Amino acid sequence: MKKFFALALALVMALSLAACGEDAGTSSGSAAAGGDAQTLKIGVFEPASGDNGAGGKQEVLGIEYANSVCPTVEVGGVTYNIELKEVDNQSSTDKAVSAAQELVSAGVSVVLGTYGSGCAIAAAPIFEQAQIPAIGCSCTNPAVTESNPYYFRVCYLDPFQGPVMANFAKDQFSAKKAYVLTMLGEDYGSNLGTYFSQEFEKLGGEIKSESFTEGTSDFSAYIQNAVSWGADVIFAPSATTYASLIIGQAAKSGCTIPLLAGDTWESSVILDAQKGTDQQVFCSTFFDENDESGAAASFVKGFKEYLNADSQRLTNNGGNDIVAAVSALGYDAYMTAIEGLKLSASTSGEDIQAALFNVDFDAVTGHITIDAATGDANKTMAYIKQATDGTFTFIKTQSVSE
Repeated sequence: MKKFFALALALVMALSLAACGEDAGTSSGSAAAGGDAQTLKIGVFEPASGDNGAGGKQEVLGIEYANSVCPTVEVGGVTYNIELKEVDNQSSTDKAVSAAQELVSAGVSVVLGTYGSGCAIAAAPIFEQAQIPAIGCSCTNPAVTESNPYYFRVCYLDPFQGPVMANFAKDQFSAKKAYVLTMLGEDYGSNLGTYFSQEFEKLGGEIKSESFTEGTSDFSAYIQNAVSWGADVIFAPSATTYASLIIGQAAKSGCTIPLLAGDTWESSVILDAQKGTDQQVFCSTFFDENDESGAAASFVKGFKEYLNADSQRLTNNGGNDIVAAVSALGYDAYMTAIEGLKLSASTSGEDIQAALFNVDFDAVTGHITIDAATGDANKTMAYIKQATDGTFTFIKTQSVSE
């Protein structure tokens, strides 16, 4: 198997040389002409521990796979070997600042991440002050890139994702009453809950909102409140550590209300919690591994081979080779950095930042161009999936206009 993977990976890398800056006729000005290629560092700012550790590890897998496919880049006529510098922000806004400072001190040229908008928001001023462009993979809070010309992102945003799920609730379940449960003080869930609520009310629905405190382990009272109120759906965007408890306790109580959430729920943790129950669990996400378009299909095939070639990679992926959307986004964020570097006049942060606004290419999660005003990728569609006895089942694509 390892021999097969090595041969397959070699073929993929050979086909990717153009994307990595190894075009014929451009080597005369490269560092290789005068000796060994130089090294360019890309920072990986992700959680390997804490509430978002499981998702962070899957995002990093996508980045690492992209690096294995495209390990070099040509910038201004010079060929660079790309070295990943990984730090653990521990899913904590406090630790995020020191982790970001570590990357700045390491001399990275670009930063990728992070899973968890709160940590991205906390670190954003550090990267801006150092003039190091950062590319968010799955951090969906608008505040990540607001008023920060050095933060970009390749995913859609919560002001889109929240209304998408509100429209799904109305379209799929004819829902009139939605119970919204979020964690107090948690940026991702609180904001997503607000966007969902605003759209659901515009659609003529009624909202009941409650919040739980960090460290909560008993959600039975919240579930009963939703049942007693007569909710048609429960929208509960949260970290997977809390989500698994909510799902398990809802199933144990006999709750038949569909549970809805955002992209963080597309995780093996959610599958494990729902498995063996009749609980209906749905989430919005960025990618479907059954997408048969060229870039997506090639990525899925290569990424699965990459996962299965190493037991630790499988462990970091949740113990299986299911392709998480955040892995696809991690891959796309890396390739967006590559495209920006190829367009850049130099490896200076200012030049790379300016070049990123001009990227235009077919990525795994859809074509990527960058909004000149926000630094966000132009995305208009989400995938809806259902957790079904150990796997995610594609339900439909959804946009706000549908």
